[in-house]
Amino acid sequence: MANTIIGSTIVIDGEITGNEALIIQGTVKGRIALKESLYVDESGVVEADIETENVEISGAVTGNITATERVELKANCRMVGDIRSPRILIADGAAFKGHIDMDV
Repeated sequence: MANTIIGSTIVIDGEITGNEALIIQGTVKGRIALKESLYVDESGVVEADIETENVEISGAVTGNITATERVELKANCRMVGDIRSPRILIADGAAFKGHIDMDV
């Protein structure tokens, strides 16, 4: 399946649902529910609760994440919220404030 990209100048306020991978370079506020993976690029800003299979964050996320496979916080990311996932990777340099629940 192809990736969908939300460009750096795009702002979405609402709910995003779908069955394919999503790359966020812009701003999304609301709720994100995907069957595939979510990638938040360095320029991406997300203020939403996220439900998906895999999440990889390089940008900024404020909201709770529920992932069925794994969550990866890259070196320069900023994350505020709770994470529920069986596997979590937090790189050196990542900023994280919240709780982690790996009992999924």
